[in-house]
Amino acid sequence: MKKKLFSILFCASLSLANAQFTFTALEFPNTTPGSENTCVVDMNGDYLDDLVGVKNNVITISYQNPDGTFTTVVRPSTFAHHLPGWSIAAGDIDGNGFNDLMYGSADGVSFMKANDDGTAYTEMNFTQNVFSQRSNFIDINNDGDLDAFMCHDVAPNVYFINDGNGNYTFNQGGLGDFPSGGNYGSIWVDYDNDGDQDLFIAKCRGGNSGANINEMHRNNGDGTFIEVGAEAGLNDPIQSWSSAWADFDNDGDMDFYIGAYSLDNGPNKLMRNNGDGTFTNVTAGSGFDTITGNTTGISFYAHDFNNDGYVDIHGPGNRIMVNNHNMTFTSVQIVASAGLPIGDLNNDGFLDFRIYNTVYLNNPNGNNWLTLNLQGVESNRNGIGARIEIYGSWGKQIRDVRSGEGFNYMGTLNPHFGLGLADAIEKVVVKWPSGNIDTILNPQINRSLFVLEGSTLGVNAFANSGFSVYPNPADDVLNIKPGNVGKSFSTAQIFDLNGKKVLDSEVVNQSVSVKKLAIGTYILLLKDAEGKPYSQKFIKK
Repeated sequence: MKKKLFSILFCASLSLANAQFTFTALEFPNTTPGSENTCVVDMNGDYLDDLVGVKNNVITISYQNPDGTFTTVVRPSTFAHHLPGWSIAAGDIDGNGFNDLMYGSADGVSFMKANDDGTAYTEMNFTQNVFSQRSNFIDINNDGDLDAFMCHDVAPNVYFINDGNGNYTFNQGGLGDFPSGGNYGSIWVDYDNDGDQDLFIAKCRGGNSGANINEMHRNNGDGTFIEVGAEAGLNDPIQSWSSAWADFDNDGDMDFYIGAYSLDNGPNKLMRNNGDGTFTNVTAGSGFDTITGNTTGISFYAHDFNNDGYVDIHGPGNRIMVNNHNMTFTSVQIVASAGLPIGDLNNDGFLDFRIYNTVYLNNPNGNNWLTLNLQGVESNRNGIGARIEIYGSWGKQIRDVRSGEGFNYMGTLNPHFGLGLADAIEKVVVKWPSGNIDTILNPQINRSLFVLEGSTLGVNAFANSGFSVYPNPADDVLNIKPGNVGKSFSTAQIFDLNGKKVLDSEVVNQSVSVKKLAIGTYILLLKDAEGKPYSQKFIKK
């Protein structure tokens, strides 16, 4: 069933030197049965953000269509032992092209895995009692498979390691071990620019229990972590539910904002990254020091909402703190309350909000933009944990790809950049969790840029042990020689260097016909019987 969104409210606009916002509120009936936490995230692999709601034994998905309509489908699921009463996250656990869901409740954790065509979901339930808070998908041990993390409110945190086939093993301890928990808002971020994802935990517990001290866990790059909150200057007893991380001053490293749930328990803080693993408090004069009132919010997000090239902060309260380009922010009151799932819900390059059955569309203001659509090969399929850099007349902007920000909702997995009035990008650099680096020169603006991992590497730079190809360059037929892992392959996809898929083919007698391809360089993507991808670059002569 296709539905057109229809306007019921036009929000007031506010014009500032660098902020012009108008939002159109749109009713979208029957997308969120019940009150469980919701998502704005692509669920069917077309990179268009969809609307997702969860209740009982169904997952309601309103799939975004390219023409601006939505198709609403109720997908059956097996019984959910734990509904996402506290948080929800999305990511592709098994690499089949359809995102799966992680549910966190007051007594446990469940995963809902999509089948091979995304038409139904099966629960993977864990019986351990977990008082869940923020949840994340992340490749913790950097083996190319998507793991999962869950904050525990009353005990040490838990995490789930992927065996490579989309099955998880429960673990507890090593990533926030305070005995009585207090773990609320986890976010994975490369704060020290060493190429791996670190873990910051916003803690919330009253009094002086020790469970209220924020933590920073630095990734050692070998699957282990060390808590360095005091060393970094981040060990605050603020009693916060979440934090917002981004490069607010565009100097190439991640700064952050930590919001107090109540100003009775400590001030909001804006912290600038010093580039050496430490931070400086720059709250005074930033605009955050003028926020008054007892309760300031529980969920904070960092995005460029006006596409001016500088990242803003959604929250505290019903406001966007608009970046003035100098580590100061101006408060802009909006209708959409803080803590909502965020994504591009009409594919116009401006980020929108969703609150249950209402969507707030962010109307374009003339600024330019770029969105990336990533597909990992050696890395996890979503590219979660990748660092994106773009260069142009403004200098440099960076983003980390994250699953699970703020406190409880799930927003888009498509990295988004505002460009202001700049009409060109010199280059885009994608630094994948695997260590592969793709560089795209002079991409078009005001579009979504698809990047397949390895698509810009040299012909011999992306080989792996899964297979090799010959002859290379190839004429009519490309032969496949299994590698030392002894894999066999039945299907093949071929992409050009712009990331466009140019061929779907069966593998017959360990070979693929490439006769119809034009002369050029391509990427061959194969999957084994378990669905794990392998890639190799080749030349068609």
